[in-house]
Amino acid sequence: MKTLKYPVIKSATQYKIYCKTLEELLGGNDNSKGAGEEIELLTLLIEKWDAEHSTLNEVNPVELLHYLMHDHNLKAKDLVEILGVSKGLVSDILNYKKGLSKKIIRILSAHFKVSQEAFNRPYKLINPVNSHLRNASVMNTPKKIELAY
Repeated sequence: MKTLKYPVIKSATQYKIYCKTLEELLGGNDNSKGAGEEIELLTLLIEKWDAEHSTLNEVNPVELLHYLMHDHNLKAKDLVEILGVSKGLVSDILNYKKGLSKKIIRILSAHFKVSQEAFNRPYKLINPVNSHLRNASVMNTPKKIELAY
């Protein structure tokens, strides 16, 4: 029985080897049909591994945005241009004071080539009225103020 050149990925080490092999194939000048099919196969195997082992579900949208900004060497002022919004809104989003709108989610997912679901997840906002509180479970609840008349 013939052994497969690229069996299904079963470990992180094997995943890294496949990624390195794919990079080498993409960087090479071999445009033969065999190389094209090899690239397709490795891409499928790598994508399957990524889908099953994705850690995006563990990261809230703002953390993901910070990571992507760092990865793409972007600053907040760059997001202002990309999103077409004010500096204040970008600052509020990055500091958990305002949520991501549908429009902003669409723009971010298109710009960073990430699924919209990665940015469209619930996360806690910090209500400025409650910023002095340390308990995360009350960060979004308005502070009740009793007025004496």
